[in-house]
Amino acid sequence: MTPDQTPAPTDARTEIDPGADPWASLKRYTPARIALGRVGVSLPTREVLGFSLAHAQARDAIHLPLDLATLADQLQADGWPAPLCLHSRAHDRAEYLLRPDLGRRLDDASGDALRAWRAQHAAPDLALVIGDGLSALGIQRHALPLLAAIRVALGGRLTLSPPVLVRQARVAVADEVGELLGARMVAMVVGERPGLSSPDSVGIYLTHAPRVGRHDAERNCISNVRPAGQDPLTAARRLAWLVGEGLRLGATGVGLKDHSGLSMVAGPTAANADLPPDAG
Repeated sequence: MTPDQTPAPTDARTEIDPGADPWASLKRYTPARIALGRVGVSLPTREVLGFSLAHAQARDAIHLPLDLATLADQLQADGWPAPLCLHSRAHDRAEYLLRPDLGRRLDDASGDALRAWRAQHAAPDLALVIGDGLSALGIQRHALPLLAAIRVALGGRLTLSPPVLVRQARVAVADEVGELLGARMVAMVVGERPGLSSPDSVGIYLTHAPRVGRHDAERNCISNVRPAGQDPLTAARRLAWLVGEGLRLGATGVGLKDHSGLSMVAGPTAANADLPPDAG
């Protein structure tokens, strides 16, 4: 065989053409890890590094502390009354992660603070609680625009509590907050458990007639609230619909179905899927 006829050396590390991957065209619809390609029998280096980065971001989202003071200042600058800054019975992050039950109840000082507020104010229709949950990152990024959108969506039809900020919070801590404030309903905005493509996701949990001991089946959940998921404007409109219907029915949870007609696909996701913003 002459030099001109010598076959080019093959390299097992050469990546497969993404165009040949039947999943590649679906990547524009989702940040999920699909159509990653391969190098021989392994993943490409960039995908391995990307996974490591996403894992680190998820861990950071859980362990980074919520800057309560900055968030409180931002809320006041946006026209909210002075927030009530509280703490659960979990003393620190380590205890919070090991003892979920402690994150569901307020410490004694926080309970006293709410009783003192209630003694001087009328009970609100809706108590608004913000908790760090499992993603303080999500709350730090999205709580301010989300609460602004909620205020607009409610349209002044209900009386609202000052924002109640709770550190080391689980969802159920809002039941105690709502009960102590005498609220008809409570909405808990909380950082969700981070995923490998969503370290900053926020959830909203709505409970009618809140009191300690409510079950998860008695709540409605609006999940994956973030610009890359369910955008805050749509989530706020959905919450406003659920609040109105929940008050009419006197129930939330399994007794309240979401017939708002709002799309589950909105914002950038709708654009990626070539759907109009209001498509259902």
